[in-house]
Amino acid sequence: MEKKILLKNNESTMHQHPFLVSIVVALGFLLMDPFHMGSIGGHEFKPVKHSIAPYKQVMGHWPIDNVSRLGLGKLEFVDEVFGPESIEFDNLGRGPYTGLADGRVVRWMGPVIGWETFAIVSPNWSEKLCGGGVDSTTRKQWKVEKLCGRPLGLRFNKDTGDLYIADAYYGLHVVGPEGGLATTLTAHDADGRPILFANDLDIHRNGSIFFTDTSARYNRVNHFLIMLEGESTGRLLRYDPSTKQTHVVLNGLAFPNGVQLSKDHSFLIFTETTNCRIMKLWLDGSKSGTLELMVNLPGFPDNVRRNERGDFWVAIDCCRTAPQEVLSHNPWLRSMYFRLPFPMKWLAGLMGMRMYTVVSLLNENGEVLQVLEDRKGAVMKLMSEVREVNGKLWIGTVAHNHIATVPYP
Repeated sequence: MEKKILLKNNESTMHQHPFLVSIVVALGFLLMDPFHMGSIGGHEFKPVKHSIAPYKQVMGHWPIDNVSRLGLGKLEFVDEVFGPESIEFDNLGRGPYTGLADGRVVRWMGPVIGWETFAIVSPNWSEKLCGGGVDSTTRKQWKVEKLCGRPLGLRFNKDTGDLYIADAYYGLHVVGPEGGLATTLTAHDADGRPILFANDLDIHRNGSIFFTDTSARYNRVNHFLIMLEGESTGRLLRYDPSTKQTHVVLNGLAFPNGVQLSKDHSFLIFTETTNCRIMKLWLDGSKSGTLELMVNLPGFPDNVRRNERGDFWVAIDCCRTAPQEVLSHNPWLRSMYFRLPFPMKWLAGLMGMRMYTVVSLLNENGEVLQVLEDRKGAVMKLMSEVREVNGKLWIGTVAHNHIATVPYP
C-alpha cells in the first residue's frame, strides 16, 4: 500500500512540475555525457583534491612587471621550428638546439644553412609519417606523436659533447656530438615499470641523470587531464650510467615537470605544475634526502633553468584565479564542471583564466629577484623554458611555432 502511494505521489510531481523534471533530466544527461561531447569525453575522469597554496597568500605578495618587459621581445624563426620546448647550446657555443613536435632535435647552423636535423629518437621516424610542418603543434600530430617521438628536455654533457634527451614516449636517450639516431638509455625503472611521460632532465657531476616522469596514468597527449584530475602519480627518477639502472627518487608527485641542479650540485629543484610550486631536494650535506618547498607560484610552471650566477629562471603560464582554487579543493565540483559539453577554452574563460606569460628569476632560497611579463600576450604565449645566454633570454614554447628572445639584462 505504501509503495502504491509513493508511486502515485511521484507521478503527481512529474505531471505538476514538468519543467523541473526536464531540468533534472537534462542536467543528468550533461553530467553523464553519453556522447562524449565535453572536454574530457571518452576518458575515465577521477578528480582528487590536491595540495595548492591559498590563492590570496600567493597572489597578494607576487611582484608585478608594470612595463610588461616580455612584450618588448621579438619572435624569431617563425614557422621554422614547431613547438620548441627546450633550448640548448653545445660546448662550442653552437646553437640553439631544440626538440620539435614532429619528433626531431634540430640545430641552427646560421642564416646561410638554417636549421638542420641533428637527431631523432624514434626508429619509426620518416618525413612522410612525421613531418607535419606548422601543423605539428596541432591535434593532427597527436595521431602519430607516439610513433614519431616528442623530444622535450635537452641537456648537453659539457665534457663529452653528448646530448641527453627526455622523450615523452621513448624515455631517456643520448646521442653523440655528430647526431643521428639517439640511443635508448632507459624506458623502465629498475622494477620494470614503464616510464610513461619522460619530461625534463639534468646531469649530475657524478654522471647520474635526474629526470621527471610526469604521470603513470596519462601520456603527453592527455597531459591536460593530469592537471584537471589533480592526480599525483608522477616521479623523479635517477639513471645510473655505471649500472644502467633507473631508480625512483621520489614518487607521488603532481605533474613533476622541469628539473635543475644547483650550481654546486648540493640540491636539485623541480616544478610541480598542478600544484603551482617549486620543490627542493637536498642531495648533499646534513639535509641530504630532505624534500622541502622552495616557492609557491602565481601560475603553472614548466621548465626551470640555472644561469651562470646560480639563480633560476622559471617559465610560468599565468595566472591562478580564485574560482580555479575552489575547483582544486572540490573534486566533485570539478567532476561536474569539466563534463559540461563546452570547449576547454570556454570553461577556462568562465573561471577567469586569461593565460599570459610570466618568467621569474629566483635565488637559491626561492626569493624573487625579478619578474618579466607579457600581460597582453602581445608577443609571447604559453612559454615552456627560459635560457639566459650571451646577453639574451631565449624562450621556448611547446605550443607555438617560434622561439622568442629578449635582451637581458
